[in-house]
Order: sequence, then C-alpha cells, then structure tokens
Amino acid sequence: MKKLTFSLLSALVIMGMLPVACTQSNQQATNSTATIVSDSSGTAFKPANMKEQMIYSRAIEAANWGMSAVNFDLMVEATKKAGGNYNQITIWPGLLDWMNQTITPNPDVIYVMPFVNTEKVGPMVLEIPPADTGTVVGSIMDRWQMAMDDVGPAGLDKGKGGKYLILPPGYKEPIPAGYIPMYSDTYLSYSLLRVVLKSGDKKGIDNAVAYAKRIQLYPLSQANASSKTIWVDASGKEYNSLIPYDLDFYKSLNRAVQDDIWLTKDQAMIDPLKYIGIEKGKPFNPDARTKEILTYAIRDAKIWFKQRFDSLFDTPFYEGTNWAFPVTEEFGRGVKSNFADPNSYPTDMRGLLYTFIFFSAKHAGEGQWYLMAIKDKDNQILNGSDNYRLHVPANVPVRQYWSITVYDAAVHAFIRNFTRFNRSSQSPGLQKNADGSVDIYFGPKAPEGKEPNWIPTNPGGTFELMARFYGPDKTFFTKEWKLGNVEKVQ
Repeated sequence: MKKLTFSLLSALVIMGMLPVACTQSNQQATNSTATIVSDSSGTAFKPANMKEQMIYSRAIEAANWGMSAVNFDLMVEATKKAGGNYNQITIWPGLLDWMNQTITPNPDVIYVMPFVNTEKVGPMVLEIPPADTGTVVGSIMDRWQMAMDDVGPAGLDKGKGGKYLILPPGYKEPIPAGYIPMYSDTYLSYSLLRVVLKSGDKKGIDNAVAYAKRIQLYPLSQANASSKTIWVDASGKEYNSLIPYDLDFYKSLNRAVQDDIWLTKDQAMIDPLKYIGIEKGKPFNPDARTKEILTYAIRDAKIWFKQRFDSLFDTPFYEGTNWAFPVTEEFGRGVKSNFADPNSYPTDMRGLLYTFIFFSAKHAGEGQWYLMAIKDKDNQILNGSDNYRLHVPANVPVRQYWSITVYDAAVHAFIRNFTRFNRSSQSPGLQKNADGSVDIYFGPKAPEGKEPNWIPTNPGGTFELMARFYGPDKTFFTKEWKLGNVEKVQ
C-alpha cells in the first residue's frame, strides 16, 4: 500500500489541539514515524497546500471529538425512519434480531429507548417502575452519551422505582416534590433501558415486555393527563445506526452541531469545525475538493480508531487472557464526575469508545460489567471460518445472568441475516457440564450434539466477543472466578 509521510500528531500540536507530550504517549497507537497508511483502496491523501493539509488534520480530530454525538444522531435518524421521534419511547417487544444494526447491542434483554428534547416542552418525566415483576438496568444520558445517572436497582431509585425529571440546560425553577432531578447540559438526551428476563422462554419474554410497558415518558406539564406516553414499535424494521466512514459522517456531525447548544468545555472546537465547513447556523455545503479531503480523513480516522481499539487489549482484565474491559479508568472517573477535573478531558477515549458501543453507565460495575475479546488463546484474530470453544467455569458471580455474544468485527454489530448471536445462562436448553460449568462453541457449523451451546460465525469474516455480567457480585472483581481464553478446536 502507498504511504503518506505526514505527521498527524505534529499537525495537531501546531493547531494547539494536542500538547507536545501527547505525541510521545501515543506513538505506539499512531506509529513513531507518524506515517498514515491509506485504506484498502491503495490511495493516500496528498495535500496540495497547507490549507488542504489542515482540513485533513482537523477533519480527523473532528471525527474523534464528535464520535459520541454522531453515534447519538444516527440512532435518532434510525428512530425517525422507524416512525418515532423525540419525547417518545422506542421499544423492541421481543429479543433483538439482526435488523437491529446498532453497535454491540444486547440480544438477551428487552430494549426500551426514550429520546428526549426539552428545548420547547421543558422538563420531561421518565417513570421507572419498581423492581417487582421485572427489573430495569439503564442510564439517562445527555446528547454526548454521558450518564447523568443510572436508574433501577443499580440507580438512584434503588429498585423502588421513581419519577426522573430530565431538565433543560440552566433550569432554575423549584423541583416538584416526588421527582428525582436530572440536570442536563444539553437539550437532547436519551435513555438506554434494558428489562432483564427472569427466564429465556416465551413466558419470560412476555412478562418482561409487560413490565417494560410500565415505563412512562411525558412532559411535566402533562403530568395529570390520562394518556401520556407515545410508544413506537421498531421490530421488523432495519434500525441502522452503524458509523459511516464516508462523507455521511460529517453530515451527521453537522446535524449534531446544529441541533443543540455548545458546551463550554467544547468551545475550542468551534473554529476547527469551521475550517471543515461545519458552523452553527450555516448550511454544510463543502465543495468537491473538500468533500474529497473529508473522505480521505474519515477513512484514515477509521485506521487510527482500529489501531487504538486493538491496543485496548494490551491490558487484560484477567492476567494471562485476552479479555479486556474496553474503557480506561480515567474515562470512568470522568463520567462519574461529569468531567469535573479541570486537568482531565479524555476525548480520545470517548471518541474510540463510541465507535464500538453506545451508552454509558454512571456507576460501571454495579448494574453490569462488560469484557471483550478479539483473539484466541494463541493470540490469533477470531476467524469466522474456524471453530472455537470457550469454557465458562461454574458459579459465575452474578445476581442476574451472564452471556456471550458474537459480533461482526468489521462493524461491531450483529452478523446480517443470522438468527442467533449469543448464548447465556438463561438460554433455553443450554447444556451444563457435571460440575455446573458450560462450554460455548463458535464456528460456521455446530459441533455434533452441541447445537444448544453453539453460536454461528460468518466464514467470510472475523468476529469479536462480548461477555456480559448483569448484577455482578463484589467477588467478581476480586477475580477469584476467572473466564479463560477462547481456544481453537478441530
């Protein structure tokens, strides 16, 4: 492949967007020679002058800075295509299938997603039912997907249920009695709510859906109305919010800038975005050459994201394995404090994170915990044409359930047209070993007699795994129980 000898990090230092020290700490992820390799097309960006070089550099930084907002915007656009809108609740009244083309979704729960806009209607009420016939795990987030707080047993209501009051920026009015205030810095927000099944059979699913329908969303001004919540059924429709690594990315980023207010901590991006044609109150209409440069930039940004994604697994959760928790401690602290530390604003981790997930939890580890793996025991990428086994030891330290899910590594989503993506402790017919442990199998075909424990893979691609642990006990984090590596088998 052709290479472009162009120091991206040096350009960002010149722009004042990265300190010189960052060029040292990030050398491994970006290559010490700062050589940018083109995508599979075999072509590389060749700037005609400094202006073009800076458009390219700023476009890459814009992709990193704006990824979580673009991720949010794409879900809103998918919701609108499914017939929904803001201040309504989108629901999948059944377990997700491949038509839900979001990033690493959970196929073991009932998904409920309220999208909120308080700009014109004022405070919005999100009612969470008590954890009686069902349980909700989830968070309320701003348009940057930063958690205001969690809900349900692991959230502020502690399983008693509650009326969460989502407030517009700068809201000064007294909070009515009986409401839990959620102070948002943005007009737009959403909640990712997952209703946990008590069993994986049809009865368990039906009961979870009935419980989900007890969730309510309405303006505070309509609190006394008889019919308040608008529901949108997104099942049976392709709901695609995958990150587009082409010009559409910047169109989405422009919508994000136009749709909400600037946060003070992000105002340093106003001028860099103007340089690539994105300016609040003005149309995004780049000329032909700028479109070409932006296309090069987002393709190379994708390479940069992939390099950093792979490096997340350099620090495993369990020593000697390839399982990693894909979020840095700094980012976790930032979410908990709403980035209150003036010396920390981990936009690099935020940008990377929202290339392969959506949503954030205020208190990670209390309601759920996630681990990912992209390689087997021999440190080889998981190949869809090969066969593998994962041994899940007995007595997994969780209060609710555990699961293992396969995703298409190229897009971090369900494999298209497949009908099974996971196995969990609640999967009907799951086979257990005599000691209570479970063996999960991956490959193009099920091993003989092991079909209940098998997750299919696409022989034409690579895959990645996410292990979910809902309601992890404190002992989970002492690591006395340990999930081993995926092993290749014949």
